[in-house]
Amino acid sequence: MWKQKTQLTEVDAPVLEEREVRLDPSTELPAPTAEEEFAAEAEQAETGVAEEATERTEFDRLTAERDRLLDRLARLQAEFENARKRAERERAEYREYATGSVAEQFLTVLDNLELALKAKGSAEQLRSGVSLIVKQMEEILEKMQVKVVPTVGEAFDPRFHEALGTIERDDVPDQHVAEEVRRGYKIRERLLRPALVRVAHNAKQVDE
Repeated sequence: MWKQKTQLTEVDAPVLEEREVRLDPSTELPAPTAEEEFAAEAEQAETGVAEEATERTEFDRLTAERDRLLDRLARLQAEFENARKRAERERAEYREYATGSVAEQFLTVLDNLELALKAKGSAEQLRSGVSLIVKQMEEILEKMQVKVVPTVGEAFDPRFHEALGTIERDDVPDQHVAEEVRRGYKIRERLLRPALVRVAHNAKQVDE
């Protein structure tokens, strides 16, 4: 047993010595020469220059893209402003045309009113002349699709009627228009002004 252990120790000794040789500092790689260091620095400098050039190119591209977008935005703003001004001008011209068209139709009515004021006939003749003028004006309004709001005998409708009060009437249904104080007008179904009316209060119908 002792001899066997001794032999094993002798066999292992060279292995330990061999491992120590491998760890010997003399086996490390030699330090780089000055030429190698210079080449490495030059390569690193070239890499830095290339990266800087790439960054500069990207910066220039983004700057150009920004300028292009800003120019496009300025153009769109100018076009929008021109379109807004043009629309306002067209609306103003349309209002002037519409107003002129309406005013032109009433000029003949004004002429007839002035003639009526200059007339020296009787009161009955003046009344007849004014009636013709009113009829003429109603015809003009009808052409413009302006209609009178129905009143007397109609059920009171707050959408088209404005009540000045109530009046006792047993010949008119309760809550119906009994009297018209001022005409109301609407163009198609849009109200221009409500009719001023008095509403009937029928006591007989209320009691029933």
